[in-house]
Amino acid sequence: MKNICIIGKNGMLGQELVRVFSDTYTVHAWDKDDLDITDKDMCEKMLKECAPDIVINAAAFNAVDAVEENEDTYKKAQEINGVAPGYLAKVCKELDVLFVHFSTDYVFDGNNIRGYKEDDTPNPVNKYGQTKYLGEQNVQKNAEKYYIIRLSKLFGQPGTGEGSKKSFVDTMLWLVREGGKDSLNLVHEETGSPTYAPDLANAVKELIEEDTPSGIYHITNDGACTWYEFAKEVFLISGETVNTAPVSGDAFPRPAKRPMHSTLNNTKLKLLRSWQEALQAYLT
Repeated sequence: MKNICIIGKNGMLGQELVRVFSDTYTVHAWDKDDLDITDKDMCEKMLKECAPDIVINAAAFNAVDAVEENEDTYKKAQEINGVAPGYLAKVCKELDVLFVHFSTDYVFDGNNIRGYKEDDTPNPVNKYGQTKYLGEQNVQKNAEKYYIIRLSKLFGQPGTGEGSKKSFVDTMLWLVREGGKDSLNLVHEETGSPTYAPDLANAVKELIEEDTPSGIYHITNDGACTWYEFAKEVFLISGETVNTAPVSGDAFPRPAKRPMHSTLNNTKLKLLRSWQEALQAYLT
């Protein structure tokens, strides 16, 4: 049975990766209390002791607005999202093992209304996107065998680790069920591709087991929507009665600029089920 190291085990995606791979792999699952990925020497020591066949890095710092507002937070994001993946990739190259790393639609500027293919040139419009693009560059520079997987609008069971947060889906339901909201203004902009964490984890396993060539892949559920359209579907499926109104992003000023059109077009792999079908599965 092959050894696999999964970093970020307590996150929304990490916990699904642990679940999916545990049936057929010996899983060594770590979170930040186990491994500080910004410590180059610690990365080398722990990975060499583990002697994995595959390393998956699902750790990330994704407080988008905090990264924009605070210089110390930006530096922390640079270390976790940008520099540390290079450390991990370099050790994987030395060990001659596959390295899997996750990135985001926020590496693109959002000016292309048709969305983005895997080989389109990134041009992030906020500091968080810059840190994730730096991570992509460091993986490509340091790894021999790798997958960089971009995703968007991740949803699923909330992670249990410190810093984990609810997805948009669970936030919408909390506002209605716990917050007492019966009407909501919702941003009808920022078109992207929702991604269901269990579907992504299964797709990653398939990608690995089919011995797919190294490179960048876009893995999201099929289709795209705005936040307004996403929320409308959440309420429809969950049976909640909510008055919703579409508004522009100007109604909710935020420190970090968002890409307006960041749909991730999958041109390399078979398509996953639609985001609506995935949302139905999650909510029922």
